[in-house]
This record gives sequence, structure tokens and C-alpha cells, in this order.
Amino acid sequence: MSPSLFATTHARGDTSLYPSGFWYAWAGSNTNLERYLELRRRYGDQPPKVGIGILSYVGYPGLDTWSTPTNLAVYRLPPGVRALVPSFETWFRLLDEQFGDTPAYPLKAQRDLVVAYSRLRRDEDVVGAFQKVTGCRRDKLLQGEAPSAAIGCNRSFLGALAAAGPSPYDQGTSKKCFANYQSRYRGPRDAAALRGALYQCQDAGFLNTGVGLGYNTYANPFVCKPVSRQSVLERYTGREFIVPNTPFATLPKHVDIPLDLGVPSRRGFLHTGYC
Repeated sequence: MSPSLFATTHARGDTSLYPSGFWYAWAGSNTNLERYLELRRRYGDQPPKVGIGILSYVGYPGLDTWSTPTNLAVYRLPPGVRALVPSFETWFRLLDEQFGDTPAYPLKAQRDLVVAYSRLRRDEDVVGAFQKVTGCRRDKLLQGEAPSAAIGCNRSFLGALAAAGPSPYDQGTSKKCFANYQSRYRGPRDAAALRGALYQCQDAGFLNTGVGLGYNTYANPFVCKPVSRQSVLERYTGREFIVPNTPFATLPKHVDIPLDLGVPSRRGFLHTGYC
């Protein structure tokens, strides 16, 4: 598999890697594509296990009920464009480059955020780290609840969401969202506030690891055990990157593959295991 290939899942009918307001799109590398081919080899006679398995491997929450028609775009990047590892440090460097040296992202808060995610106990996962930083209860997040005070989200996190304004999923743009956070947020510039800005403006959801690896609380498609018997380590998946959000028409080459997702009522393998 060529290392120049990348892949991004997207809603069927989209004209760019991510909705147009996003600054960066999340992408999987050629190593992920090799795993997708292995999924197809194992479960080609059960196509929903391939389609849902890809979405799970990417890090989609809410797959028990996911019904949006979804495609997998496989592509090469334009000349001179490089993929970046989406660590928290990378995001703050990109923000410095875009907006200049600003007190909106204090080094202490950056450090506290990185440390919260880098010192996980053996049985603690990134959803636990998200809860520790933001206060949002993991059980409610995994049930599909939106962040709110009702599920324990703290003031800094919610204040950052409110200050940043609409996300690119809701007609906003990433750059405007970050600019709004920088100028409008009046609370403490702590780790929770920084996490809120990344959550709202660049789709860094509660499953995001901050280290360039995928993660999901569903069963890993390549581990032949029910999810209840899979360790935290076994639920990490492939390598993830970010690339500039690009219209499909301007990519040097791409193919768009429809994923067969089956019906939600037949996705028990997300919990009982694929094998």
C-alpha cells in the first residue's frame, strides 16, 4: 500500500474531505487502508461489518444508531501538502502560526491538557481523560448526550463552547470559531477551555486521543473478544493525521467508495465482537 495514500470518511454527497467550514480534515494513513482491506478479506460476505468496522476504527461514536449514508474517500494530497500528526502540541503550533503569539492558549493550560492525557492509568481511557478535564460524564457522552451542565460539564468548557460560537457543522468555520474563542471568552484560560475550543472548532471529540492514534469504546474489529473483555490498550486503533480540508475536485487523484452500513438493529457485533 503506497504511503502517499490517505483516506477520510465523509457523508455521501459532500464535495470536500470535510464540510467546507473546516480548516483541517481528519485522515487515516496507508496503514489504516491496509487494515480496511483486511476487514474486507475477513468479512466480505458480511458487508456491514466492513462498513461499520471502518467507522469504528476511525473513531465514530453513536454507531448503534448511525444511519447517515457514508463514503470512504481514498486520495493523494496535492504537491507540497503534508499530513500532520494531530497531537495537542500540533494544534497549538498551528494556532500560533495562524493567529500569532496570543494569550488565548497559555502554556500552563497546554501543559495541563497534555499531562491529563499522557498520564492515564492502565484501566483509564481517553474518555476518562476528557471527563477529568471537562467534567462531562462519560456515560452520558457515550449515550449521545450533548455537552451541558446537566451532564456535569464544567464552566470553563461550556464557556469556551459558547464563546466560540457555531461549529463548522453548524454553518461556522474553524478559523472564525477559534477567533471568537480568543476574543470573546472571559473565563479562566485553563485546560478545559482549551479542550472546548478544539472540540467546537475542529471536531476533536471526546474519543480524540491527542497523540495521533484512533480509539473507540466499541469492540476493536481485529480483537476476537467481546468489548467487555477487551483492554483499553486493545481498543486503540490505527494512525490518524490531519490534512488541509480540500475539495475533491482539486485533489490530484481520488476514489470515493460507498460503505454498506446495514441496519442499526443488526450491529450487535459492536459489543459482542466481530469474530
